[in-house]
Amino acid sequence: MRDFRVELTGGTLVGVRREGSGQKSETPLVLAHGFGGSRRDWDAVIAALPADLPLIAYDARGFGASPAEPGAAFSHADDLLALLDALEVERADLCGLSMGGGNGLHFALDQPQRVRRLVLVSPLMLGWSWSTDWIERWKAMGRAARSGDMAHARELWWNHPLFASTRDIPEAAAHLKASIAAFPGSQWVQDDQRPEQPDVDRLTALSVPTLLLTGTRDTEDFRLIANLIASAGQDVARIDHAGSGHLLNLEMPGVVAGEIEAFLS
Repeated sequence: MRDFRVELTGGTLVGVRREGSGQKSETPLVLAHGFGGSRRDWDAVIAALPADLPLIAYDARGFGASPAEPGAAFSHADDLLALLDALEVERADLCGLSMGGGNGLHFALDQPQRVRRLVLVSPLMLGWSWSTDWIERWKAMGRAARSGDMAHARELWWNHPLFASTRDIPEAAAHLKASIAAFPGSQWVQDDQRPEQPDVDRLTALSVPTLLLTGTRDTEDFRLIANLIASAGQDVARIDHAGSGHLLNLEMPGVVAGEIEAFLS
């Protein structure tokens, strides 16, 4: 693995890249993490993937080691395009978790020629109309963060129903706990992402071959998002894991790695 930094207007993307052996397709797998996390959330999945699979894992702007200039409006999908251009990647296999999945879906709809295959793990959707329960919980975290009580905001996030199944698995729970503790939480105070039109209105244009990985214990919003993607996309294969929840990358990394490898090959 080699480190890289890509400078952007108002921010920087930091990550790692592994070149392939030359014996397999040199199309790299790009891994995009979820909200509050970092590229390290993929460590167990990467460890279970073939050692010669070329890949790129990066921290999204404002997360992990990637700084963001406060007040600078941006798009994670535009950042991904800048990343691929900077690393001279003409076409990639893209895998996104939750927030990263939503941004990957948006990118694939905007730039289908830059994506060979798409893997969505418990994806959200840009422009989604969230349930009342989700909104109320999100507002509570925002109020805590803006009042300066970031510890309470992190506690609310840790106890969110989204992570119920993850908390049941000691190793996964330990990783999640550490990830939340390391999250600065600035996005709860001010999120500088540019508003987007709802992607649900253009799902039928999703033409990139797509693997959709979901868990039956995920929350209502994410279950509905997945159902819509599965039914509207042109070429979507879904694997729905009974008894698993939102963070499949932590709950069953070996299984997820095997499913990704089979899909890409």
